[in-house]
Amino acid sequence: MSANTSKSLTPILYVYAKKPYDTDVFQDNMDQSGVLLWVKAEPFIVGALQVPPPSKFSLHYLRKISTYVRTRATEGAYPRLYWSTWRHIACGKLQLAKDLAWLYFEIFDSLTVKTPEERLEWSEILSNCMSEDEVEKQRNQLSVDTLQFLLFLYIQQLNKVSLRTSLIGEEWPSPRNRSQSPDSTEKSSCHNKNWNDYSHQAFVCDHLSDLLELLLDPEQLTASFHSTHSSLVSREAVVALSFLIEGTVSRARKIYPLHELALWQPLHADSGFSRISKTFSFYKLEAWLRACLTGNPFGTSACLKSGKKLAWAHQVEGTTKRAKIACNTHVAPRMHRMVVMSQVYKQTLAKSSDTLVGAHVKIHRCNESFIYLLSPLRSVTIEKCRNSTFVLGPVQTALHVHSCDNIKVIAVCHRLSISSTTGCVFHVLTPTRPLILSGNQAVTFAPFHTHYPMLEDHMARTGLATVPNYWDKPMIVCRENCNASVFRLLPPCEFYVFIIPFEMEGDTTEIPGGLPSAYQKALGQREQKIQIWQKTVKEARLTKDQRKQFQVLVENKFYEWLINTGHRQQLDSLVPPAAGSKQAAG
Repeated sequence: MSANTSKSLTPILYVYAKKPYDTDVFQDNMDQSGVLLWVKAEPFIVGALQVPPPSKFSLHYLRKISTYVRTRATEGAYPRLYWSTWRHIACGKLQLAKDLAWLYFEIFDSLTVKTPEERLEWSEILSNCMSEDEVEKQRNQLSVDTLQFLLFLYIQQLNKVSLRTSLIGEEWPSPRNRSQSPDSTEKSSCHNKNWNDYSHQAFVCDHLSDLLELLLDPEQLTASFHSTHSSLVSREAVVALSFLIEGTVSRARKIYPLHELALWQPLHADSGFSRISKTFSFYKLEAWLRACLTGNPFGTSACLKSGKKLAWAHQVEGTTKRAKIACNTHVAPRMHRMVVMSQVYKQTLAKSSDTLVGAHVKIHRCNESFIYLLSPLRSVTIEKCRNSTFVLGPVQTALHVHSCDNIKVIAVCHRLSISSTTGCVFHVLTPTRPLILSGNQAVTFAPFHTHYPMLEDHMARTGLATVPNYWDKPMIVCRENCNASVFRLLPPCEFYVFIIPFEMEGDTTEIPGGLPSAYQKALGQREQKIQIWQKTVKEARLTKDQRKQFQVLVENKFYEWLINTGHRQQLDSLVPPAAGSKQAAG
């Protein structure tokens, strides 16, 4: 496939404007003080690992940890929790494996606000380490906010498997769920709990008392770790709760973290803040939170309902399936951007746009397609897709693939996790070990093998470096009997580079970081065979008619190969639709 297939990266998606988000939902939920609060999406989309949490992450043990860290404030436990202290708690007291303890610590650390330069500096430090002991020495210098980390561990319960859920297939209905349930179209695209903002809101509302009690100072709790009517919540605890909750006031454009709203003087009576004690009344604070919590205006449901629709250039003939794509980037601030695409069928889609920059992207139920999203992305989830290839720009946080069959994913990403996949191939460059969660079969890992002109610039913007690269060192994280036979590393003899068939402006002209020596050697040997073949043909001294006959024979064999491998569809889909064909609006 030639890199000069087209002169420019032609977007297959066209944008047409739609009215901004309706404010009815805000007005309906606005209390007298005009405050709206909602549960943030990113901690759940990126932070909640899509696997049942360790049993020791139960509230019982987290309450014990909450008390323990405060007694070890001088030992790197509070208010900042150092890796060495968490390792002691996780491995020594919770009986977790060291790799699992680091996994949760590192996932939370990746959620914290850091500049790309800081992330690149950390990658350079790790790449210069010559042994595991040196790596551990560097890790020991890392710390996270203790109270926020406890909340992070608690929300891992989002994907806890319950007997009730297993029996009835869904959570037990509640008035809240019935009144705010999305329509059937929305359900199909956001039923995954990590992406379902209704699940986020329900989780926080159902566990709000536990979350607050987890943040209380030990002297505010009874012997059984429960609050009393006189319990007081510290300012630091409310600051920590801003990890999960944010909001706005009087329909203002600006978004505020929870603690700034709770500490705003006109709201002191509602939030329960005392200027004398500098603390909050537990029960007043809880009541205020429950009264103000509403749906996330930047969540998946709002994006599907009121977001800007992205229309396709053409409709595939002979099929009733129609791609559904929406984004909220026209109204959402940074860190809240979202793009949801579903039911892309038998198409090649290419997009490099500000619409995607820094966005959380969900790709759902796409089949027999080739999708190129060549922009720096915040996170990507690929779910229930079949027989497709996905080429992604650098993914700053998490790339998760779930319930997919026979797909190929090509990406630079901070973390890759996979669950319930069959026959999938992952060409990745990643500074963390790929996570093999439950239900996978015939997984293949391979080195990252492509480039596009803006790739290195996009990597720099997301803080992703070429080293360290752990594409070939996956970590199995599941409770059932999983062993190394669930995956393989692609044999060098089966390896080919991937050419992105678009031209763009930029400076990247080769695969960042190069290829592992075994794969580079295999390519060299294959190139040598091609040169020998070309020499043999040249020395055969064929006549003009023989050359023409030979040309036809080679072209026929190549055509058969294109059809047998499915590459013919990929080439055909690169051809723009005829000028007179039906165009989507936009």
